[in-house]
Order: sequence, then structure tokens, then C-alpha cells
Amino acid sequence: MDPGSVEKAAGALLDAYATGTPISPLTQEYPDMSIADAYAVQAVQVKTWTDAGARVKGHKVGLTSAAMQRQLGVNYPDSGVLLDSMFLPENDAIERSRFLQPRVEPEVAFVLGRPLAGPGVTAADAVGAVEYVLPALEVIDSRIADWKIKLPDTIADNASSGGVVLGTRPVRLDGLDLALMGCLLHRNGNLIDTGAGGAVLGSPINALVWLANVLGESGGSLEPGHVVLPGSITAMVPVAPGDTMTATFAGVGSVTARFGGPDDRT
Repeated sequence: MDPGSVEKAAGALLDAYATGTPISPLTQEYPDMSIADAYAVQAVQVKTWTDAGARVKGHKVGLTSAAMQRQLGVNYPDSGVLLDSMFLPENDAIERSRFLQPRVEPEVAFVLGRPLAGPGVTAADAVGAVEYVLPALEVIDSRIADWKIKLPDTIADNASSGGVVLGTRPVRLDGLDLALMGCLLHRNGNLIDTGAGGAVLGSPINALVWLANVLGESGGSLEPGHVVLPGSITAMVPVAPGDTMTATFAGVGSVTARFGGPDDRT
């Protein structure tokens, strides 16, 4: 894609945020959009947001499960940026209207205590950089109508980022086996899905390693205090106004996201 097309595609996504109206897949208008093109579109949006005062507070890794990779015909993850405005308090009702097509994914969030920069990052390096983990519910969203996405669509759309609710009890990695860690996902008190950390590239730590090395290829790094969402342990679940979602992780704890009804205000 030429620079003008990159700017145009980014503008279409930014308009979708502003109007609340999803757009057609970018890959329909730009069928030759490459992965590099898609990240360039993502970067234009991130620059627009940070120029307006937003702050980068972390990153997310997506497409870490075999099922999602099969769905999009890929064998590797993607990544997006987490801004300060995306972090939502656990105890407040979330206005459903702030999202276009929200779904929820349970994840264990890494909070870094020291920088982590590739290339050459190992699992040992990644473990050493993690200060603690928190239970998390990621609210993923798509500015692409009906979630009809191919890989470049979701990358360009900041890896389908929406928001994140973090639990408040930090847990050290010592003694945790994240690969074997089980997860229960409840909606309105009813168990709707289960999973284990091994669904995330074999272990969520592997997603952190992948992200640090990919960012390092372009001179980027993960900084102390950054939050990294490594990918969902279960399938993504749609949410509706009034829903309460709770994820419970063995050894880590639980986190709840409450989506307000029509009369709720945050």
C-alpha cells in the first residue's frame, strides 16, 4: 500500500470509532494489504491517539489459540497497543455503548517490573521481567462489520482491541504453572466456558516472549509498568447490556466486568 492508502485506511477506522458505525473489511478495498501494511495502518491510529494525549500503557497479543489461528488461516499471533483510556475499573458499570461489537476474553495479565526487549528474549528473560500477574477480562471489539475479518483487518484495527478490566490482587509467578492453570468463565452466574493456560501458545509466557522479540525487530520494547495481555484462555464470548462476566483463574484469583443496562452511567 502507498502512504496515501495507509492514511485513508486508518482514517476509515478512526471514523468508525467516532461514529460508532462499523466499516466494510479493509481487505475488500485493499486486497493486497500485507501484514506490514496492516501494522502501518495501526501505527497511524496510535500516533493520532497519542498526539491527542493518550498514553501507551501496554500491549496485547491476539490469535494465540489454535482455533483462532485456524479460523484466519495463520500460524502466528498478532499484537496491538493498550492505551490508558482502555483500562476500565472493575467495580464500575461499563457502558455497553462505548463498544461496537464487544466480546469478552479471560486472560492473565503480566505487569512488568523491568524492561524487556528483543531480539533474543527467552522464557527465562520473560519470567524475570514480570513483577506480578493479575486476573483480567479483555473486552475485544471490531470496527469491521459483523467481525468479517482477515488477518490484515484485525491487525490494522489495533488487533481488535477494546478495553480491559484488571483484578486488583497481584500474584507473583513463584509457584504458578501458567500452562496448567485452569480458568472458569461465568456470565450472570452461569458457567459458560472453561480453559487452561496451555491454550495460549502452550503457555502465556510464550506469548510474552513472542511479543518482546517481535517489537524488538523494529526497535521497540516493553517497559516497566506495562501491562501485557497474552491471549485468551477460552473462546471469545459476546456480551449484552446488563451482563456480568467473571473469570476465575486457579492460583491467581478472579475478576468481574459488569456491563451496564440502558439506565446505567459510568
